[in-house]
Amino acid sequence: MKFRVVIEYDPATKSYAAYCPELPGCCSAGDTEAEALENVKEAITLYLEPASLKLSPNDKVFDIEVPA
Repeated sequence: MKFRVVIEYDPATKSYAAYCPELPGCCSAGDTEAEALENVKEAITLYLEPASLKLSPNDKVFDIEVPA
């Protein structure tokens, strides 16, 4: 699955910010563009990781896949 990532240079901190517009709050940073891209890949992976759920005995959980 592919995601768009926006990279912005911040002259005040002399570093790069990276965020994924499709995943609100999913962002990272790095000292270089390459580092920011690697860091945001990890952030996206963690963002998409399933959260633990407290379910009642009658609840059902299904895994679904959506096309890219």
